[in-house]
Amino acid sequence: MRIRAAAAAELPLLQDIERAAGEAFRPLGMGDIADDEPLPLDVLEGYRRAGRAWVAVDGADHPVAYLLADTVDGAAHIEQVSVHPDAARRGVGRELIDHLAAAAREQGLTALTLTTFTEVPWNAPYYTRLGFRPLAESDPGLTEGLREISRAEATHGLAAWPRVCMRREVTRAPAARPETPRAAAQPHSRPPAPRPAAPPAPQPAP
Repeated sequence: MRIRAAAAAELPLLQDIERAAGEAFRPLGMGDIADDEPLPLDVLEGYRRAGRAWVAVDGADHPVAYLLADTVDGAAHIEQVSVHPDAARRGVGRELIDHLAAAAREQGLTALTLTTFTEVPWNAPYYTRLGFRPLAESDPGLTEGLREISRAEATHGLAAWPRVCMRREVTRAPAARPETPRAAAQPHSRPPAPRPAAPPAPQPAP
């Protein structure tokens, strides 16, 4: 899968992905979540224009998943991440989140955050495997911005099922090691022996 910025013409496809992904909630008795309409096109366009909407595309450059992000209290907050069922269980969601982590690192943000359902297998348990930790009420990571998001979600009816705020720290990229200066060649020295040719680098799997 390749990850790139979402295009304006693809925004209706993001809505389709969200509707398809939402159907997985129906067998859990969460029909209201399955029936919840995706974000409207003008809101999606706002994310796109701000450079905060990414898609994962297949070999035909067709979006199969997407992620939207906000900046909340110095962290990159995952507003939405959805994977079409046809592309599920292939690590696409992980790739999108890792892509966001790299972007957050470049912007100097400290963490990734999100709110999610506690008991849905592909929600909190999944994010825990990706390195997120739940934020207890007394946790300083539970910022006022996250509390406000939680209150808004409760007003929208999401608090009918247990939810949690989660956080994953953004690690800094290791500093580049300074190159060791090569020793100057000495006059009348013996030329170095030729090095054996390096084997060809392995090509990534298609």
